Amino acid sequence: MTTEEVKFDKKAGLTKYQRKVLWATSSGIALENMDIMFLSFSLSSIINTFAISSAAAGLISTITNLGMLVGGIFFGILDDKYGRVKIFSYTVITFSIASALMFFASNIYLVYLFRFLGGIGAGGEYGACMSLISESFSKKNLGKMSSIAGIGAQIGAMLAAILASLIIPLLGWKMLYVIGALPIFLIVYIRRGLHESSSFIEVVAKEKKQTTIWTLFKDSVTAWQTIGLSLMVTIQIAGYFGLMNWLPSIMQQQLGLSVSGSSLWMISTIFGMCLGMMTFGYIMDKLGARKAYTIFLILSAFSVFLIILSKDKWTLLLFTMIVGYFINGMYGGYGAIISSLYPTEIRATANNLIMNVGRAVGGFSSILIGFLMDQYNLLTVVGFLAIIYLISLCIMLSIPSLKKTKEIL
Repeated sequence: MTTEEVKFDKKAGLTKYQRKVLWATSSGIALENMDIMFLSFSLSSIINTFAISSAAAGLISTITNLGMLVGGIFFGILDDKYGRVKIFSYTVITFSIASALMFFASNIYLVYLFRFLGGIGAGGEYGACMSLISESFSKKNLGKMSSIAGIGAQIGAMLAAILASLIIPLLGWKMLYVIGALPIFLIVYIRRGLHESSSFIEVVAKEKKQTTIWTLFKDSVTAWQTIGLSLMVTIQIAGYFGLMNWLPSIMQQQLGLSVSGSSLWMISTIFGMCLGMMTFGYIMDKLGARKAYTIFLILSAFSVFLIILSKDKWTLLLFTMIVGYFINGMYGGYGAIISSLYPTEIRATANNLIMNVGRAVGGFSSILIGFLMDQYNLLTVVGFLAIIYLISLCIMLSIPSLKKTKEIL
């Protein structure tokens, strides 16, 4: 690291440069997720504006996820070739401009195009952020730092909800996306305050043969590591969307809650998720990833059954906060694991590929859970969630490299 990076700030426990990295990456992830979450709050308005079916509207989310997968691979490769800071700023520019273009969408096909472009930018950002963090902090604090950045995603979701409630009734859904272009001003902070790490510069100077995405599958052990982590992230995302998209309507039916009651439920769940991510980061730094994920995956499988035990609004608030604590507490740890298991020259590509495969596939869980709700009952849905967390546990235990994570984290 450079002199600027190692100059210690006793009050914060971080160097001034590390604080810049943490602010920039957390803000970037928050604003990216805010932009993605705008769709959830504007979807009904889009349906009314263009008089489209629910299936056509649902395709917007699918196309966005596809864009995130494409952007993750494309920008990940560029991250590892040209630098995290430079490509980080390009991803923010991409999803900011794509958001602003939504104002000019005159038909559903333009909405598809602009959301695909937005997905490309959003999908490319994660790898740059996690690579910057891993190359700016010591491994003994990496779990905590990546979890702090992960909390940014939840803050972004809350910002989206607040802005949607204020802007859509007064100015319409298109203006909401114009607000989504404001992250472009984050570029000034990124490009003025950050620089490439010394470890990245050294790798670029020494690297004679350019690595490719196939490096992530170069042998059977590495291939299973990549596939296994992708499956774990898929389950992580599937559980998140299952909880956030469907359970509010279930609780309205089961407990007769009003819309305002459901909003209170969402706030308590997000609070539990943020608390869980922060705690998980500390636990992973102390015990290692394997033990931390074992604890949280087992408790996630058991905690989802608390939802069935909810008898009134107050037990619901308590139980959903506990469920959110465990099922999403693990989210922030994936960036730390991936960044530690893959070398500098392929780190951003690995982060983006694994995370965006999980997002693209895991996002379909809403369809599956909807099917289970129509055909069976709440116990079946909760049982399904519990089983997939135990499957994730088995996958995690089968990845040989995670047995050594106490040494690398």
